[in-house]
Amino acid sequence: MKKAVLTQKERQFFKTVYNAAFANPFSDLRERLDQKIAGLFPSAARRESKDMCVLEVDRQLQKLERQDRGNINQYGGEDREILRVVYLFDIFHKFRDHFDQLIQDQIAAGSDHVPVRFVDDAREMMVGKGFSLATFYHYFALSFQLRRAFYFISKTLVGSSLCMKKLKKHLWYNVFTYNIELYDQHLWNKMEDFSTLLLGETGTGKGTAAKAIGMSGFIPFDEKRGCFSESFTRTFSSLNLSQYPETLLESELFGHTKGAFTGAVEDYQGVLDRCSPHGAILLDEIGEIPGHVQVKLLRVLQERTFTPVGAHASSRFNGRVIAATNRPKQEIIDGNIFREDFYYRLCSDIIEVPPLRTRIQQHPLELDDLLDFTILRMTGIHATKIVSKVKRIIDRRLGTHYTWPGNVRELEQCVRSVLLRRDYLGKQEQEDPSLTHYLCQGIQSQNLPVTDLLSGYCTLLYDNLGTYEKVAQKTGLDRRTVKKHIMNHKKA
Repeated sequence: MKKAVLTQKERQFFKTVYNAAFANPFSDLRERLDQKIAGLFPSAARRESKDMCVLEVDRQLQKLERQDRGNINQYGGEDREILRVVYLFDIFHKFRDHFDQLIQDQIAAGSDHVPVRFVDDAREMMVGKGFSLATFYHYFALSFQLRRAFYFISKTLVGSSLCMKKLKKHLWYNVFTYNIELYDQHLWNKMEDFSTLLLGETGTGKGTAAKAIGMSGFIPFDEKRGCFSESFTRTFSSLNLSQYPETLLESELFGHTKGAFTGAVEDYQGVLDRCSPHGAILLDEIGEIPGHVQVKLLRVLQERTFTPVGAHASSRFNGRVIAATNRPKQEIIDGNIFREDFYYRLCSDIIEVPPLRTRIQQHPLELDDLLDFTILRMTGIHATKIVSKVKRIIDRRLGTHYTWPGNVRELEQCVRSVLLRRDYLGKQEQEDPSLTHYLCQGIQSQNLPVTDLLSGYCTLLYDNLGTYEKVAQKTGLDRRTVKKHIMNHKKA
């Protein structure tokens, strides 16, 4: 095969494309590189820059083809490596719309395997550029992973405020690391060792962020069946740890054997056993679990093994662990929530999901974007008139400085309320005195029921100490009793 080299001008252009291929797509750097490749001014729209960039890369590669210099094996050293990445970049974008359609088809099909009808065209194109079959199948799977990650991060996490841009950029790094070349060479099949802790107030969208990570894992392509080895819709599962009493929590996590305890009439697979090796599990409300469960989860994180309740043999855990809590970051750092050893092993990465009030403060139009997205999900159409109507009622009833204490979840409820009865009052400020004042006043007047006293006192301690377990130690009550009193107080 005739040897070839890139000219200095070609090398400079393709090196820029090389850098763009490795840049975070949610970063300002990627936007600048797209504009440079496309020859556009910085004021150009992001979508225009990206489309023009792809067209210019294709034009420059076609020039090499016409000069019979279009095979990577004609080159050596740095030129070969640059062109290898540039061809991957080019072929990925040529099939970008096909991958998007495949994502939508797979969502519609659920757990059923969807045939990939464009794989032959992609294979022919890559092999024609000098790639081996094994290399093609690896990068075909990586391309699908890249597109899934971009799809779920960009489509399900709506917003262009600075804090949302930061969140999307962080989520991308969580899936592929800060260096996608390092990921491609060494980590694409080892990411289960990197656990993640999501922080944020109730209703901010921590579950949505976790799902974006969990559905973006690497899934190999099954060339014999002509489809990916697993549907990405099966690669994410979640468990809200706070909804289970302590006696059942371990069973839900680790599973149990028949006869392990009263009521265990058959073997049961816990959520860890059901987790896909290509995905992740979200352990929500992780800040509420007792210390001895943290110890058992620490073993899962360190040794990748767990033992079902009543069993003697260990089972292997496959997949990534994502944990979430609405507890304040400072309490976690100060050691008020987790055992120290558990904290350090859990927090390979800490991602903060911003509250809605911060998002709107940074970018007021974000509220309009979220309303449009929410109404689209409810009605199936972009209903501009409905968005305007909801926005008018929000402005009239809540004002422009409403803090949205329930965050995105409250916004969804607001839309439902407006659609049902054309009104929403929001969460009104409580005029009741503080809990401490209420308890002291009740004791002095000697008309406070014992149940109210207990529930109020447990709630005060919980607000200060942070966990049911610490309240139980302080009061001498059982953890479940403490939790019951606190729940009763919240309902009152």
